[in-house]
Amino acid sequence: MLIGRDKEQSILLNLLNKQESQFCVIYGRRRVGKTYLIRQTFQNNFLFSHTGVANGNKSTQLKEFYLSLLRYGLPKQHSRPSDWSEAFMSLLSLIEQTQTNEKKVIFLDELSWLDAKQSGFVSALEHFWNGYLSAREDVVLITCCSSTTWIINNIINNTGGLYNRVTEQINLQPFSLSACQEYVRASNLELSAKDIAEAYMIMGGIPYYWSFLRKGESLAQNVDRLFFYENATFKNEFNALYASIFKRPENYISIVKALGSKRYGMKRDEILKTAKLSNNAVFKRTLIELEQSGFIRSYNSFGKPKNDLIYQLIDNFTLFYLQFIQENKSHEANFWSYNIDSPIYYNWAGLAFERLCLWHIPQIKAALGISGVYAECSAWHQKANNSNKGIQIDLIIDRKDGIINLCEMKYSNQEYAITQDYNNWMIERKEIFRKYSKTQKSIHLTMVTSFGLKRNTYWNSIQSEVKLEDLFK
Repeated sequence: MLIGRDKEQSILLNLLNKQESQFCVIYGRRRVGKTYLIRQTFQNNFLFSHTGVANGNKSTQLKEFYLSLLRYGLPKQHSRPSDWSEAFMSLLSLIEQTQTNEKKVIFLDELSWLDAKQSGFVSALEHFWNGYLSAREDVVLITCCSSTTWIINNIINNTGGLYNRVTEQINLQPFSLSACQEYVRASNLELSAKDIAEAYMIMGGIPYYWSFLRKGESLAQNVDRLFFYENATFKNEFNALYASIFKRPENYISIVKALGSKRYGMKRDEILKTAKLSNNAVFKRTLIELEQSGFIRSYNSFGKPKNDLIYQLIDNFTLFYLQFIQENKSHEANFWSYNIDSPIYYNWAGLAFERLCLWHIPQIKAALGISGVYAECSAWHQKANNSNKGIQIDLIIDRKDGIINLCEMKYSNQEYAITQDYNNWMIERKEIFRKYSKTQKSIHLTMVTSFGLKRNTYWNSIQSEVKLEDLFK
């Protein structure tokens, strides 16, 4: 059952129709469904397939690669390779013994694991593609990796023999709400749109996590079982996830924990101070890798220089872990069920809903009717001073058609009622923004809510309204 990957599947199948051999790279964070997409698309019809061994050394990787070659039909008279050049020559022999004019699909999974320390894997792969496969017309080489940074640096942006050799690349993103809804229906799970949104706020759009939801259980029961039971499925997932993607994950975890402590994000200096790290090349690389892997985002505050970046934690699963699993001192197995509608629930839900919205900016633009309008999205923060309160605007849509949408995101279990005080505050925020940003554009107050706005006296202050249901489109 392949859900929400029609575009990606079409790209992959189209590789079979190309005249030349194809070198395809698929990347994305761990658990996002890369391997599943490839195997489902080709129905496991590979001439050869192999997955790297986690934490395996060069000898282990070569041994397992050789065993995979034997399983796919390499004659046993071929000896075990002593290096990757020999390993790829054995793979070439397997290709050449196949008497068919059809495209031969080769799938190498978890490429970064194959590249053990001092293995020479990348240079051997370079030679294998440039010297042999690229000269053929019948091979589709598909490579996959959970370490986004590794594959970007070593394959896609390779400055050596693989420079500009990749013919197709797919950055596989988490499911949207729409895809999650499709998955729920296909799995015969009885979950409302609100349930699906809340599940997204907990697990993000990671298909692997959604696969553990059970029929016959409420969402709260599922969450308790997956996160809070004594032997809960995801109790240790946080550490395992970061360890599987990053070498020496401690610094990465320190940064996401620091960012998790501040709702609106931090600048580099704040992260360094909070995480107690040194300002060096390692720190810079760690930030880049966390962003490339989809755990954090960087953005420019509206009107600020491009190098004045703010970093923000946007991975829903990490946010949920840091707030509830790491800090859950009660060890209550039914923690989530007990705390539905509690203050700690709503405090988390407000933040998590904001992150959900940030993952669905294209849907917000579509609901506003501006999908075809060029727009830049950012946020804005103004520190408190003698004349103004400090304000934070989480989503600003700066449009080419002369309008700026100041977006406020509010989560509730019913229609959101704008009070007089809140209305006054929104108007004040708009004027503060206009004053300090010095914009000459029209400013539209925009609300993104779970169930829409209550039509009361203050509703008319809002120029544009987006509902949760719009984010499912």
